Amino acid sequence: MSSDNFPSLADALAAGTVVLDGGMSNQLASAGHDLGDGLWSARLLADRPDAVSDAHLAYFRAGADVAITASYQATFEGFAERGIGHEEAARLLALSVELGRDAARRARAEGIVRPLWVAASVGPYGAMLADGSEYRGRYGLSVDELEAFHRPRLEVLAAAEPDVFALETVPDADEAAALLRAVRGLGVPAWLSYSVAEGRTRAGQPLAEAFALAADVDEVIAVGVNCCAPEDVPGAVEVAARVTGKPVVVYPNSGEVWDAEARAWTGRSTFGAEQVAGWRAAGARLIGGCCRVGPEGIAGIARVV
Repeated sequence: MSSDNFPSLADALAAGTVVLDGGMSNQLASAGHDLGDGLWSARLLADRPDAVSDAHLAYFRAGADVAITASYQATFEGFAERGIGHEEAARLLALSVELGRDAARRARAEGIVRPLWVAASVGPYGAMLADGSEYRGRYGLSVDELEAFHRPRLEVLAAAEPDVFALETVPDADEAAALLRAVRGLGVPAWLSYSVAEGRTRAGQPLAEAFALAADVDEVIAVGVNCCAPEDVPGAVEVAARVTGKPVVVYPNSGEVWDAEARAWTGRSTFGAEQVAGWRAAGARLIGGCCRVGPEGIAGIARVV
């Protein structure tokens, strides 16, 4: 599915390091867009798709090789709560991938010639709830129920032909097991990325057990962590590489902490491009930033890489 006859993302990771983009919400908010909605950045798929393409382009200009789509909180259930029917929701999910492609075409027109890929974001069940539960997991649902929740969205995104699925910010090994079942047979590779804290998943499982779920899944081309503190990255990279033998993906937050009740970030940034060399040495091959890491942060990573 890679366009312009470029190598697949899996081949690129086997050959070296690939730069991910930064926080979509960060860039949209910086551009003046109000994200105070349960759909978060996914609302702009309907209201301002041009803004989403612009955000992707800003990251490509900064040096990112991979654009992660604005579908993290885009679910049939979430759209339905806002009066958006199934057919229109499916169109918006597919549009999220096309907007990444559109940004890549615009980057090409500006003279950017390196390979560019589009990753279809698949956030956890808790992201649909929009109450911070994606940082806790343990929703009270079975693996079968979680698979049934994720599969329809994955099928629609797969039909839009992204280069890869970003199964991201997963707080719970049970949900990871559901997602790994749900991606089978869709013909799209995936990376699996946990949200972690202090050497465990957000739900409290040991990382070695959580990463081991993906070790023998052929669809998974990288395993790692995102939406965590930069300080949590080195240990997680080492465990992911050792347990799975796969390339490791890392894209932490700035180091600030999200207060779900206040819906605001607190604390100070601890993210710096100087950390990238250590992450690479430990096995990271797909490196970017998550919340509160903007184009400047990604440009710093690209310079190191």
